[in-house]
Amino acid sequence: MAALWRLSVLCGAREGRALFLRNPVVRPALVSAFLQDQPAQGWCGTQHIHLSPSHHSGSKAASLHWTGERVVSVLLLGLIPAAYLNPCSAMDYSLAATLTLHSHWGIGQVVTDYVHGDAVQKAAKTGLLVLSAFTFAGLCYFNYHDVGICKAVAMLWKL
Repeated sequence: MAALWRLSVLCGAREGRALFLRNPVVRPALVSAFLQDQPAQGWCGTQHIHLSPSHHSGSKAASLHWTGERVVSVLLLGLIPAAYLNPCSAMDYSLAATLTLHSHWGIGQVVTDYVHGDAVQKAAKTGLLVLSAFTFAGLCYFNYHDVGICKAVAMLWKL
């Protein structure tokens, strides 16, 4: 629905009213061409939407990163119930590492998608790296000097 609204905005206004498309029916070819960054015949405007960063297109590193994100997500699906059933220091440190990595990659995608400008994006990614390092160090400190993540969550559930 948002893509269709975006198409209507791009077609502009004529005589005080916005045109949806030149035809009353949205054709899938026009929407497909819109999303693939290719102009279609009868198109009343141009818009460029990049579905992935161009410097990663076809890159093996991007593929490995995507696979790593999925592995960590699936690992968390098994690690959280295992930590509940067997709370120990190995589970605490495993949770600290996987939760920090999972959140770092997730917030990194938000920065990539919504922060524009090279200098601002580099600063945001550097800040994210520092925040992730402090998060991991804080969780490890909590695991070593206090009760640990598993027992802390169990204590919260008892409240």
